[in-house]
Amino acid sequence: MREWKTQAHVKHYCRYHIVFVPKYRRKSIYGTLRRDVGKILRELCRQTGVELIEGYAMKDHIHMLLMIPPKYSVANTVGFLKGKSAIRIFRDYLQIKRNFTGRHFWARGYCVSTVGFDEEVIRKYIRNQEVEEKRQEQMRLEGL
Repeated sequence: MREWKTQAHVKHYCRYHIVFVPKYRRKSIYGTLRRDVGKILRELCRQTGVELIEGYAMKDHIHMLLMIPPKYSVANTVGFLKGKSAIRIFRDYLQIKRNFTGRHFWARGYCVSTVGFDEEVIRKYIRNQEVEEKRQEQMRLEGL
């Protein structure tokens, strides 16, 4: 059964599958950062009232399933998450005290899809993304 959320004048079930990548798609989400970027994003979601339902950090991109209340736009939510998380990453992991102009961690765009009633399919896809990517890479190598 779906868990509908309620606010003052609205009942909603607004879920989005969002993917964004580091600048130049560099494989910079490794080790400690890969583990901690989830904590950073979860904390930022909590601050804004957005629910992070499912998330996975790949080496060169992030998958998230978010429940965004209708009072917030997807663009503003993603902008907030990318901006604030970049500042935290630079400060905590790259030992840069200020996020000067020209120091960007995330690429400009993002991919978003409404989930609708296929939520379980999307959750399974996010959980198994790394395994599937390795399987496809293996198939490409065997085809050579």
